[in-house]
Amino acid sequence: MTHDEFLKVLENRFNTHPERRNELDWKAIEEKLRSNPEKIEILLKMESSGGEPDVVKIDENSGEFIFIDCSTESPGGRRSLCYDRAALERRKENKPKNNVLDAAAEIGIELLDETDYRFLQTLGRFDNKTSSWLKTPEDIRNLGGAIFGDFRYGNVFIYHNGADSYYAARGFRGKLRV
Repeated sequence: MTHDEFLKVLENRFNTHPERRNELDWKAIEEKLRSNPEKIEILLKMESSGGEPDVVKIDENSGEFIFIDCSTESPGGRRSLCYDRAALERRKENKPKNNVLDAAAEIGIELLDETDYRFLQTLGRFDNKTSSWLKTPEDIRNLGGAIFGDFRYGNVFIYHNGADSYYAARGFRGKLRV
């Protein structure tokens, strides 16, 4: 997909989901994207792995537009991964193909943290059947755990699991600043 074709996809998503943002102007977003083609490439990677990125807010301090994966369920091309390289290396058998932190770095995105995830859930209902790994605080990670979130029973839940676990219905969501 060319950059121009993809910008049309993003514009259509922007216009289809006005509830995800307050008073942002597509022309300003498009202009910033066109002046940062490397960011379009990252957004394309988010898209091709099932993330359906959408701009959700502007950082008032930096002026950056924040794009987040807004696929209804955790991105399909980013599932069945353990949390980080240490967890992957600790597994002796049935290793997943990769880990969340390395996969996010390969795409060029930041992993959502709990605050980002709770914000995302104010924009719609996400992860009704799946769950998404979240950036885990060091104190939890140092004890071997990692956190993930989902939406069930009308509520956002943040849970814990061993960082070396992985499930077909658990992926990860990311964000990009442009």
